[in-house]
Amino acid sequence: MDPTLFRKEVLAELEGNILPFWLALKDSGGGFYGEVSSDGIILRDAPRGEILNARIIWSFSAAYKALGKPSYLEAALYARDWFTAHLVDHEYGGVFWSAAPDGSPLDTKKQLYAQAFAIYAFSELYKVTSDEADLEVAVNLFNIVREKFLDPDCGGYLEALSRDFSPLEDMSLSAHDINADKTMNSHLHLLEAYANLYRVWPDPALREALLGMINLMSCKIISPSGHLHLYFSRNWTVLPGAVSYGHDIETSWLLLECAMATGDPSLTEAVRPCCEALGRAGNEGIMEDGSMMYELLPDGSRDESRQWWVQAETVVGNLWLWKYHNDPEGIGRAARCWHWIKNHLLADVAAGVSQADALSQTASHSGHCPEPAEGRGEESLHGEWFWGTMADGLTPDLESPRAGFWKCPYHNTRMCLEVLKVFR
Repeated sequence: MDPTLFRKEVLAELEGNILPFWLALKDSGGGFYGEVSSDGIILRDAPRGEILNARIIWSFSAAYKALGKPSYLEAALYARDWFTAHLVDHEYGGVFWSAAPDGSPLDTKKQLYAQAFAIYAFSELYKVTSDEADLEVAVNLFNIVREKFLDPDCGGYLEALSRDFSPLEDMSLSAHDINADKTMNSHLHLLEAYANLYRVWPDPALREALLGMINLMSCKIISPSGHLHLYFSRNWTVLPGAVSYGHDIETSWLLLECAMATGDPSLTEAVRPCCEALGRAGNEGIMEDGSMMYELLPDGSRDESRQWWVQAETVVGNLWLWKYHNDPEGIGRAARCWHWIKNHLLADVAAGVSQADALSQTASHSGHCPEPAEGRGEESLHGEWFWGTMADGLTPDLESPRAGFWKCPYHNTRMCLEVLKVFR
């Protein structure tokens, strides 16, 4: 694909499909609604997850930084105000896992993954507001993570704690994850959060923590096969887990980007070989149609469903292989995956709605949402991506939400912004 056309298409996707959908989820009473069904119905009574809300803050902050549209900054601030009022624990510190639509706490556990995304979001927001209060939220969370979650004996960080930071019996991140003391996923996104905070707050203690995370990823979490280990006991004994192709390809570029954030060229060169190996290991999951399967399970069977976030990371990871590892075929793999996304994940395209009608109808919702009918919106929103497809790579997954606890604007917004960076 011609790079100019590639850039033009993803910019149109970001501003014409992804971000208008999320703007339409503003709740006039504050914050953003917590779930949208696969058919585009807003579920106004749905809980509001910390991950979704932190990723909304990050996405609109990053979009404003790149594109300068005031509506994006307004959305980031709107999300921030509800987040700081209702998802920040003003008694014990840290952030809750979820809250009710009225702002009352629901699940008050302190998941490391959630603390990481709050640091990531507020450090990105600070880049565009220069508001010391935004930086203070991120720095306070960094200090809490170091004080409460750090394992001084074995290194790394514990997966989850209770509201008052006492031990928690079930630390699993989601129904898909096992109950493990430490996980690749939480450490990966804590690394990403530390690097983003370091860009705006180059504190010596943060630098030490960032370097420690890069070392952990390189030495303990990446396996000799080039794939990632997913789960660990407290002493870093590896626990059974799948091969997650999406995490392999995502980590391949994030780890290199985080090393670059330190400003140390020798460190960047030191991690470059393992980043390239991770990217190539992740690409083992690419299917004939250019999309990426989900996982290789411990029993050797394959989950060939195609999840939205895996496809977004496949595009970015292969662009980084092309740009930073001299892989001439990387741009072609990225373009093929983007072509698959356009035909199979864009919800309106897959549902047969014309682009003009989808843009018109989604735009009409951006400023106002209709009154609820039994907790559901009266009209169907257009825009965004389906969760994925089934194993055939053709049938949309209509059981999973279009927006929700885990279906957020982070991966696909970031994909678009990375394409714009690579081809600027």
